[in-house]
Amino acid sequence: MLKPSPDTVHNLLISPWFSWFLSLVNKVTFLQEFFMKRVYLLRSNIIDSPPLYETLHDYPTVSAHTNNSLYARTLPPVPKDCPTPMGSKGPVELPHTDILMKFFQRTKFRPEPMGSSVLMTFFAQHFTHMFFKTDYRKGHGVTWSGHGVDVTSIYGKDVHVENMLRSFKDGKLKLQTLNGEEYPLYLKDAPVEMTYPASVPPERRFALGHPFFGLLPGLFLYQTIWMREHNRVCDILKQEHPDWDDEQLFQTGKLILVGETIRIVIEDYVQHLANYNLKLKFLPHVLFGENFQYQNKISLEFNHLYHWHPLMPDEFNITGSVYPMKDFMFHSEVVVNHGTAAVTDAFSRQRSGHMSHHNHGAATQYVLRDAIKTGRELRIQPLNNYRKRFNLRPYTSFEDLTGETKLAGELQKLYHDIDAVEFMVGMMVEKRRTRNLFGSTIVEVGAGYSVKGLLSNPICSPQYWKPSTFGGDVGFEIVQTATLEKLFCANIKGKCPLVSLRVPDFQIGDVDELSNFVVKDEL
Repeated sequence: MLKPSPDTVHNLLISPWFSWFLSLVNKVTFLQEFFMKRVYLLRSNIIDSPPLYETLHDYPTVSAHTNNSLYARTLPPVPKDCPTPMGSKGPVELPHTDILMKFFQRTKFRPEPMGSSVLMTFFAQHFTHMFFKTDYRKGHGVTWSGHGVDVTSIYGKDVHVENMLRSFKDGKLKLQTLNGEEYPLYLKDAPVEMTYPASVPPERRFALGHPFFGLLPGLFLYQTIWMREHNRVCDILKQEHPDWDDEQLFQTGKLILVGETIRIVIEDYVQHLANYNLKLKFLPHVLFGENFQYQNKISLEFNHLYHWHPLMPDEFNITGSVYPMKDFMFHSEVVVNHGTAAVTDAFSRQRSGHMSHHNHGAATQYVLRDAIKTGRELRIQPLNNYRKRFNLRPYTSFEDLTGETKLAGELQKLYHDIDAVEFMVGMMVEKRRTRNLFGSTIVEVGAGYSVKGLLSNPICSPQYWKPSTFGGDVGFEIVQTATLEKLFCANIKGKCPLVSLRVPDFQIGDVDELSNFVVKDEL
């Protein structure tokens, strides 16, 4: 009865009135370690490890733990013999997806209320695609993921692709020089599997770590910067260990990039998403001695939750050149033509979209439609069931869910009962949390999966987390001091551009406006 609700905890962590205490915590090492330990355990313990369920069966199986070709699932599917698709409540037939899409289609671009930049949007996309890898040829519940932060988004899905991208000299990856900068090779020079349409000419086809990453220049930018970082790290390791061969330099460099990725995700990316006054830190050692399992299985629900396509704007402004989405997709050469500095600066200054209903761009609406259909095919339980599973108060009405009257009324006509609202639909229409990018469901459900997935990485274990794993003190220092800004500045020639997940000079709001901070949608 005394345990604070997730919403209460959130409000304390963002409240200006409580910031003096958290400022003290941020400065005192033992207090910071104590709080980070609590954060890690609170978030990760809510995720079943090992998981009970997977996407092939409706009941617990051994394969839920052993079969990595299947997504795990946190809740079992809605039983097939239930009276309605969502169990016992709601309509016998769910609303047609074409009808639902009217709630999501963008009529006017609405910027993200927390000032998130397009650089943040592309970071989320590049990072998560290393473990969200549905094998659509085999089924929506099948994955070719390694189920964690394995940096396959940089190096490729297997040893074959990895070898195609390697130079086999001094541990480095192969790069080519274009317009005075280093970029990935053309696909013709490293024929890895990529998903370019037939209409894309050879000079716009690059060999990247993920088949999907030729889609958008923002993904190409991150791929380029990470490949440069790998080679930079290998140069440092070569200087420290002149006796090391190519293989040891490569493998140790890869370990360092895993560490850099996790630190940047926690201390830059998650910090931005959470917007807490508490400074989040990557401190694996605080879990040593705890009953913590260093293994992870990506859940179907986590994959569905991360459909954040409304963050993507309709056009991109790079040094005065405006690219509508149709002229941006499959045009990696935009980065080469403008240069990594100019593109990074432009992405850091442009607002991403509001993660909400009526703000889904035309280019990706089909993805949302397919996600809703997939949720039905895999019989994902309704939103309120997941709120209860993750210790959130279930919504009691459609207005309670949306924070609006008109939208609530339209949804009620379709779903009849608040307990029948689908998982994906519910998250997309949910009212936004105070001083946050998302509604409480995405935050609380996603945080558990995120923390478990990050801290369960082998490098976070007592066996790995030591200087010798990373080539000594110099390599360990690279991991322990990594930031997104350092990553870009160390790999872009000349003056470092603006590197920011929030557009500059953005004011989140005055203290007196906290109670009115929920931005009403302009429909």
